[in-house]
Amino acid sequence: MAEDLQILQSADKAAQYQSLLPQIEALLQGETDLTANLANMAAALKEQFKWFWVGFYLIKGDEMVLGPFQGPVACTRIGMGKGVCGAAWQQQKTLIVPDVEAFPGHIACSSLSQSEIVVPIFCDGQVAGVLDVDSEQLDQFDETDALYLEELVKLLNF
Repeated sequence: MAEDLQILQSADKAAQYQSLLPQIEALLQGETDLTANLANMAAALKEQFKWFWVGFYLIKGDEMVLGPFQGPVACTRIGMGKGVCGAAWQQQKTLIVPDVEAFPGHIACSSLSQSEIVVPIFCDGQVAGVLDVDSEQLDQFDETDALYLEELVKLLNF
């Protein structure tokens, strides 16, 4: 298990992810507890990128329930199709939202959030949860984030 993260500050975004990916893989290696792994992944992403909020929502029945996260308090339960997280669950695809105010039905857990990316986590072909990342900046996320965050959530054992 890795004890400290090597944080790249001056590298471009892709290089930061390329440095972080094997470190997160090392953090998760040998640990079977999902909560511990979700918590460490959220912490590593928040530490590297300094995003406003990084966390997970897990599917429980007909709604998503807040899981491990880093950042201010958050919405506890989200229904399918509700907000960006619920839409990513329903559509079963990553959603990049450059301006959350322009997203129909956006759930404002914090008025400080300006942009968002939500990545579904699949288990046996079904969405089991989502990785949700919010930024205080408009247009923070792009296809580079989608590519690497999708790779990171594949490391999780659901």
